[in-house]
Amino acid sequence: MVILIVAYLVAGTNHFIHPGGYISIIPAYLPFPKVLNILAGLCEISFALLMIWSKTRRYGAWGIILMLIAFLPVHIDMIVRAPFMMGDIRVTPLIAWARIPLQVLLALWAGWYVGKK
Repeated sequence: MVILIVAYLVAGTNHFIHPGGYISIIPAYLPFPKVLNILAGLCEISFALLMIWSKTRRYGAWGIILMLIAFLPVHIDMIVRAPFMMGDIRVTPLIAWARIPLQVLLALWAGWYVGKK
């Protein structure tokens, strides 16, 4: 669980340190990409913090699962746009497609903690 918490704390913080990469992958049809990036970072940090305590762990796990579902349009848009550059990273079609099963695995990992105290 520590790895999950640290990963989401780092990822959430990264939205504020390197916003450009995240903003660049927000689909053009979604309004206010800068605000969405901030919200995504705050959600990742908040849900990670909720995972720390047993009384709030269930809420943190469900938050992560719902957040990953909400991020699906971003990952689908990445598939459509690939190949493209995300900052210094070249996102190939293979990388874009690989993100979909990764999201499923991350949701399953979070789901493991839904019933855990």
